[in-house]
Amino acid sequence: MAIRLVIADDQAMIRAGLRLVVETAPGIEVVGEAADGRQALSVARRLRPDVLLMDIAMPVLDGLSAARRLLEDPEPPKIIMLTTFDTDDNLHASLRARVHGFVLKSSPAEQLIEAVRAAAAGDAVIDPAVAPRVIDSFAAQPQPTPPPELATLTPRELEVLRLIADGMSNPEIARDLRIGEATVRTHLAHILHKLGLRDRIHAVVFAYEAGIVRPGRRREGSRDGVRDESC
Repeated sequence: MAIRLVIADDQAMIRAGLRLVVETAPGIEVVGEAADGRQALSVARRLRPDVLLMDIAMPVLDGLSAARRLLEDPEPPKIIMLTTFDTDDNLHASLRARVHGFVLKSSPAEQLIEAVRAAAAGDAVIDPAVAPRVIDSFAAQPQPTPPPELATLTPRELEVLRLIADGMSNPEIARDLRIGEATVRTHLAHILHKLGLRDRIHAVVFAYEAGIVRPGRRREGSRDGVRDESC
């Protein structure tokens, strides 16, 4: 079954270009468009797409505000924020709104398609061009006192969380800790459940905001981008 996609952008030429890009990929169908955040709300609630690709800066109602409202619905679409600007404010606000991705308009076509597929599968993607800066900016603002939820993690789960925050993939964590990938996935599932987090990306944000990872800390071999992997 094809991934049902709605595109929301206030510029008609941008919408046409995005449609052209994504419809070249098999298994993706653009079922609707919107020119502002209010239209995006209406179209998404009426058509119930799998994924909503939405510009942050739009008239009437901005994309981020529309995303927050949609994510309060019982069964919201997966939302990818799309923008020309990779400012920290936009990135932080998008992550805290718990969207499923953040992609720059300047990203290659294949990267945009990958983000749509990942979101439809329940994963989350931050554009690799900005992911390191996002993590470092969170790292510069740790909370002075670790949140009480951390006490629910076992020592091994805490170590896995640190490695996830370093940007390491499941295979890399498995090699580093000398455990199986299935065990890593089990630890990740427990971490997300205990901390009330939705996915790997928000686990990274939590780790840095909680101050359990040192600012600037990055292990050799860790990836530059952050991609949620199945648990």
